[in-house]
This record gives sequence, C-alpha cells and structure tokens, in this order.
Amino acid sequence: MPQTLLEGVKFDADGLVCAIAQDVQTLRVLMVAWMNAEALQKTAETGYAHYYSRSRRKQWMKGEESGHTQKVHELRLDCDGDAVVMLIGQAGGIACHSGRESCFYRVWRGGAWQTVDAVLKSETEIYGQTKD
Repeated sequence: MPQTLLEGVKFDADGLVCAIAQDVQTLRVLMVAWMNAEALQKTAETGYAHYYSRSRRKQWMKGEESGHTQKVHELRLDCDGDAVVMLIGQAGGIACHSGRESCFYRVWRGGAWQTVDAVLKSETEIYGQTKD
C-alpha cells in the first residue's frame, strides 16, 4: 500500500522537520533549514525547495528573492523520520544568503573557524541590502 508524503515524517513540537539540501552532482551539503508540512507538500508538488522560516514565521520558496532556486531531483527521509535530504540543482551556484556556494563555508583549523569559500556575489548585489 503506498504511503502519503507526510506519513512517516516526525515533525517536532513546533511542527518542523530538518531539511538538508545537497548538490545532486557533487553531493556537497549546501544548506540546512526547516520545513513544515506545507513546505514539504509544496516542495513535492512544485519540484522546487520550499522551507519554513522560524524567524519570519512563514513558509517560503528558496530563491523567491534571490533567484537562486533549488530544483529537487530526489527527496529522502531518514530512518527516524526526523530529517529530509533533498538532492537539488542549485540555480546560480549560490545556496547561502552570504553569496557563497554553501552555507558551510567555515572550517575549524588551528583553533579557529576559518572562512574557506569565496563570496561569489555580494548580499547587496543579490538582495539590494545585507540580510544580517
């Protein structure tokens, strides 16, 4: 018997599940965000990543402001049902609001966090202002 999309997903007390975006070609983890049931359904329906913003308290589509959309090639649910992994094609090669390929651009080296990835496009160029 086929399962529905939301069956097996264990949303937390706030109605959210962890969502990991991974590049479909390189398998690099590009970002981690949160999805509510609506965002997960929209992702499955449209084929583009949708998330839930905890700070703005609303569902949003990745790239709706920046143009850096994420085309979903595959959705996976982990064994516990509390994390979703999406294999995605990243439009513009930029997943991070800081203008980098990945949100994981800092590496622990020599007792400090060091930035190892270049900014491909400034926040001002992307959004007209900085997001922080």
